[in-house]
Amino acid sequence: MSDIRHSLLRRDALSAAKEVLYHLDIYFSSQLQSAPVPMVEKGPIELLEEVHLPNSKDRGSHNKRFTAMQELQLLEILCNYFQDQTKEAVRQVIFSSLFSPQGNKADEQRMALLGKLTSMAVAVCRLPVLECAASWLQRTPAVYCVRLAKALVGDYCGLVPSSIQTLKQIFNVSPRFCCQFISAVAALYDMSTEELIPPHDLLEMIVSWIFEDPRLILITFLNTPITANLPIGFLGFSPLMGLVRWCVIAPLAYRRKQKAAGGGPIVEDQNLYSKLHLSVLQGLMVLQTHLTEKSLYGRLALILFEQLVPLVEELGQLCEELNPLNAEQEMELALDRLAQALQVSMATGALLCTRDDLRTLCARLPHNNLMQLVVSGPVQPQPAHPTQTLTPTLTPTLTPAYYPHIHTPPLGYPTLPAHAALPTHAALPAHTVLPAHSTLPGHAALPAHTALPAHPALPTHAALPTHPALPGHPVQTFMPGMAFPFRPMR
Repeated sequence: MSDIRHSLLRRDALSAAKEVLYHLDIYFSSQLQSAPVPMVEKGPIELLEEVHLPNSKDRGSHNKRFTAMQELQLLEILCNYFQDQTKEAVRQVIFSSLFSPQGNKADEQRMALLGKLTSMAVAVCRLPVLECAASWLQRTPAVYCVRLAKALVGDYCGLVPSSIQTLKQIFNVSPRFCCQFISAVAALYDMSTEELIPPHDLLEMIVSWIFEDPRLILITFLNTPITANLPIGFLGFSPLMGLVRWCVIAPLAYRRKQKAAGGGPIVEDQNLYSKLHLSVLQGLMVLQTHLTEKSLYGRLALILFEQLVPLVEELGQLCEELNPLNAEQEMELALDRLAQALQVSMATGALLCTRDDLRTLCARLPHNNLMQLVVSGPVQPQPAHPTQTLTPTLTPTLTPAYYPHIHTPPLGYPTLPAHAALPTHAALPAHTVLPAHSTLPGHAALPAHTALPAHPALPTHAALPTHPALPGHPVQTFMPGMAFPFRPMR
């Protein structure tokens, strides 16, 4: 690497950027031929930092900061390189070497350059760059992922509001990037304060993505080898927990925002959150099939019980903070959504916990009828009657955590369809009189039965005395023409 660094000193900044990418391409390609995972040494990383991430530390002539025009040209060089690189492994390792946080002074410029590169890739629909960014979001601590999401939201929701349509079309280009972007945005906007409520345009875009295909929130999970739980501080396999938090906290968060604004009009698009809540429940239903196919049902939880604890605590604090008389509907809606999310998550295997833990966790929440049903556990099916034979196709197939409707008949007696009227039977022909049997030869005649004595007649019962007639009640005259007592309502 020292020879390459010496040759780069004679080149200008942009030419050196192209040259170092060329040499690193050859270096990592040769490593991949001998090992499936190349060893990233310190030398190549320092070389990338010197050329692409100039900082205040003087290490050569290329450490001067780029001008705005040179930075735009550098972004174009990087976009073209990742677009033209046909080896996925080489592309990923160079992207990771360039943009993975190293804990040094270059991290600030590294994050700034990554935000601009990803924003450019969104604008020009560069799929390889977006796929590399999706992998980066998956293996980088969440604190850096939030910074990248904030940069993209600022470019496409704040700088030019109408440009949100450009970001929206990425759904058809890289769904994997969209899934990781949603996870980062959900971590950024946690609704803990008024400033951390997602903007309307961003919310509408995310809801449109998930409503069109609820499987979007499962793409990372379906395409990731599941070996163990992710380290603490990283984004999860799915944005499920963040989206559940949005749906549950949204009614009370908007109510708190309206209260802080002095009762002024605030645009509360709760229909979007209702739509999002439905899409999340549909995604959970799809998850059960995939967990069963991968033999992970009951073994892997995408919604951790530890993540529910702060959500329930914050929900309880909001219910205490807001006046129940003024926010009764919002509180009821938030509790209903939490109960539905818990019910479906446990039934589909996304949440693994005991009923006792769940009952203890939700004990401090205000009373809610649906929540009481959820924490009480599923209704166990009744066994079928031993003399009843059911058609196999009519026997209900239920999962262990299935909650039947309250007013349905017992599960052992499914409601059968109404039978059509049976046709009337034709009249049977009259029986012919058979001739009397003749006494067979050789058989003795049977003796006649003796007559049984008649039963004695039972004594007759004495007639019961008649009851005296009851006196008649006078007709009330509170209302004319009425022959029954009338009592006014109190």
